[in-house]
Formats: sequence, C-alpha cells, structure tokens
Amino acid sequence: MEKTLNRIHPVSDPEATYFLQVSWEKDLGTGFGLLLSDCQYAWTGTVSESDISSEAADIEMDREKYVEELRKALIAGEESAGKYNFVISRDEQNKVCHFSYERNLKDGSFRLGSLKLQEVPNPAEVIKDLIGYCLDSLGKLQAKTEHLQRENERLFSNWSDAEKRLEKCVEAKEELEADLYSRFVLVLNEKKAKIRNLQKLLSEAKESAVDAKCARDSIATTQVVVKRENNYDASTDEESENPARASLPSALDRRDSSLLGSPDIVDPAPRRKRRQRTAKPAGTGAKVAAYEAEQPAQEKAGPGSSGQRCPDWDLETLENSCEPEELFEDM
Repeated sequence: MEKTLNRIHPVSDPEATYFLQVSWEKDLGTGFGLLLSDCQYAWTGTVSESDISSEAADIEMDREKYVEELRKALIAGEESAGKYNFVISRDEQNKVCHFSYERNLKDGSFRLGSLKLQEVPNPAEVIKDLIGYCLDSLGKLQAKTEHLQRENERLFSNWSDAEKRLEKCVEAKEELEADLYSRFVLVLNEKKAKIRNLQKLLSEAKESAVDAKCARDSIATTQVVVKRENNYDASTDEESENPARASLPSALDRRDSSLLGSPDIVDPAPRRKRRQRTAKPAGTGAKVAAYEAEQPAQEKAGPGSSGQRCPDWDLETLENSCEPEELFEDM
C-alpha cells in the first residue's frame, strides 16, 4: 500500500494545521482511505470506487480527469497550494468530522468531493503511526539524498576527469594544428615555387614557340621570294633566248644567200661530207668527176681568175656542191 502525508490549512481557520494522510492500493481511482488529525484528535474514512464514479457523474466530468484532479488535490500537496481549498467541520464532541475538497476558479470554486470522517478511539496510536511514517519517509529521503549525493560526486569526478581530458585534447589539438600549419606552410611554399618554375617554363616555351613560328614564317617568306626570283629569272632567260633563236635563222639565211651568190669560194666541208656519205644520188658521179678535173685548172689560173665564174659549170653542179643544209650541219 502506498501512502502520502500532507499538511493542510482549512479555509475556515487558516491558522489551524491539520495532517492529511492518503493511502491507496494500486491506483487512486480504485478507492482510497483518509486519515485526518490535528495532533489531539484523529478521524478516518474511506472513499470507494463507486463513490468516485458517482462524484464524477455529479459534476459532469470525465472519470479519468476527475481522478487526476483528486491526485492533485490530495497527494500533490505543496505543488497545488492555492489551487484547492479544504473545508473541515466537526461537532462539539469531536465525534464526526465533515471533510470536503474544492477546486478554485476565477469566479468561485466547485466541490470535487466530500465525506464524513469518524473519530479514532485511540488517537495516540494514530499520531504515533504518523510520526513513524514521517520518520520512515525522512529516512528514505535521506537515503535517496545520500545516493543522489554520491551520484552527484561521481558525476562531478567524471566531469572533472572529462574536463582534464578535454583540456589535454585541446592542447594536443593546438599542438597538432601548429605542426600541421608549419608543414602546410612548407608545402605551400614548395608548391608556390613549383608553380613559379612551371610558369617560367611555360613563358619560355611560349617565347620559343613564337620565335620558331617567326623563323618558319621568315623562311617561308624567303622561299617564296626566292621562288619568285627564280621564276622571274627563268622567264627573263627564255625571253633572252627567244630573240637569239629568232635571229639565228635570219643569220643563216644571209649566209646561205652569200654562199649561193659567191661561186668563186668553194668550201671543202661539203665535199668532205659527200665523200663520207655511202649512198649518192644517180647522175652525180659524172658531175663530181668533172668538178674535180676542172678544180686544178682553176687553182693554176691564179688569183686573177678567182673572181671569174667557170663557164663549164651548170646550175645543177653548183647546187649539188653547195647545199645549204649540209653547210649548216658542218657548222
């Protein structure tokens, strides 16, 4: 059985002090017992489960909510002080005591319940039980307090250890951060140096690429210029050769005409060539023999007769002896 003891002050006499003990088995809604005492007299009574249901029906309140209101009024004690009122009235012989409990509202109050308490024949035993309950509750509270104190000390010790470990962790963290920062600075400087070197190499590569491109462009330009000059020289040479070739036939024609017009000058080249020829045209043998027979006579005639024309030569002999094509071949 569970019990609770509270100190209450009735509305009719706020200076008076009463002690109210409430006891129940499993739940307050299944019924409870009351013990009221002013340290001289004691009254006791019981509220059944059916009484709780009827009281909840009378005030038109849900039963569970009604039980919750009873718990706050009779068990909560100091927590609900000022929210609930208690009314105590007893007869002249202190045999019967009427006890009621009410809920305060802004505009008034409504009664939660009431019952008639009967006087206890031996109030000293009741007071003794109340004092024993108080001592037991005090011992339980002291034991609980000691337990909580030890738990608090343990938690405080753990907190102190955790704080020390945290301080060590903070120091280690700071040292690690300093170490990592110093290493990071070194790595960062190395990376910066590498970046600068790479940028320098990149700029040099770009410059060399630009120089190579300029060189290639200049070489290509030079080749184009040289090719144009070569083309120009070739065209100039062809132009210079063409007039020479064009003037050659006229010179040859003039020579042919001079040779044909001068019968006194006989070139031995055609004769030698005719001697080398293997095949001769028909009818030329007699003419050549006549020419060779007459030639010594002309040589003997002297220089004075060199300018005269031989009367025995006919035109066919002269043409056969002085062909322009053979002269050109010898030349």
